[in-house]
Amino acid sequence: MTKITEHIQAANGQPIFSIEVIPPIKGDNLKNLLDNIEPLMEFKPPFVDVTYHREEYIERPLPDGTIQRIVTRKRPGTVGICAAIMHRFGVDPVPHVLCGGFSRDETEDFLIDLHYLGIDNALVLRGDPAKPFSTFKAKENGYTYASELVEQVANMNKGIYLHEEDTPLSPSDFCIGVAAYPEKHFEAMDHDTDFEYLRYKVDKGADYIVTQMFFDNGKYFDFVERCRQAGIMVPIIPGLKPLATRRQLEILPKLFHLEMPDDLVRAVQSCENDQQAKQVGIEWGIQQGRELIAAGAPVLHFYTMGKADNVMKIARELF
Repeated sequence: MTKITEHIQAANGQPIFSIEVIPPIKGDNLKNLLDNIEPLMEFKPPFVDVTYHREEYIERPLPDGTIQRIVTRKRPGTVGICAAIMHRFGVDPVPHVLCGGFSRDETEDFLIDLHYLGIDNALVLRGDPAKPFSTFKAKENGYTYASELVEQVANMNKGIYLHEEDTPLSPSDFCIGVAAYPEKHFEAMDHDTDFEYLRYKVDKGADYIVTQMFFDNGKYFDFVERCRQAGIMVPIIPGLKPLATRRQLEILPKLFHLEMPDDLVRAVQSCENDQQAKQVGIEWGIQQGRELIAAGAPVLHFYTMGKADNVMKIARELF
């Protein structure tokens, strides 16, 4: 398979279309996900990201009055979905690999499974806290920071595994992506600290960066400029999410710690229903995309959130 950085190089400056999908809730049919992706193949995405969702904790009252805490996963199946995408569409899947919920040995096993399948790309993330907790806590013998996980993957690429073996082990060949936040990670003290963490991930072996969603292109352009000034020279892929409902005007800033441009806020507030708001989101996404392409963004990476229709309308105007 082909690495993300190789796809970017092969495009020779032409913009690439890509998407991120989420696994269906357990019990749902994979066919629905694949059928939702298929129309987007019109725009020839060379790769598709597949999210990973860590465990959650639910509490169940028992007859004696005590509470039983149960561990569950609502969206399992990332590896299987990656394999299905690879074989059905012939595009490169990019699984998310998380610190949260994994020990170092479990991470190694997960990466080995990917390597066996010929999956050579991985987006390495710390991940969110396990629900319902508000603070991140590493699993025993796991990682607290994405930079530590990047280092493990980079070591595997050198043939260095967690435990010594009697015979040398073959190296993996992962292209390592990491996340970044044009508007600063909400846990970072300031922008300078946030940049130092990002630089550390690149120094540890990250090959490219994908940003959190944003709606103000100025935030992305400023972020790229600061990265370059800081010596961070790897490709920086903008992440985009078309606004789809009026309620998202309130929800997205809270969930993802981002600002909405005043023009977008006013346009959505003037909408009488979600259908009108969705059209505003499509038009805003087209405007964003054109400006990013003109500025030389290597990829437009869309967070589909399981929906394809609005992304399709944007992509048809841009690709």
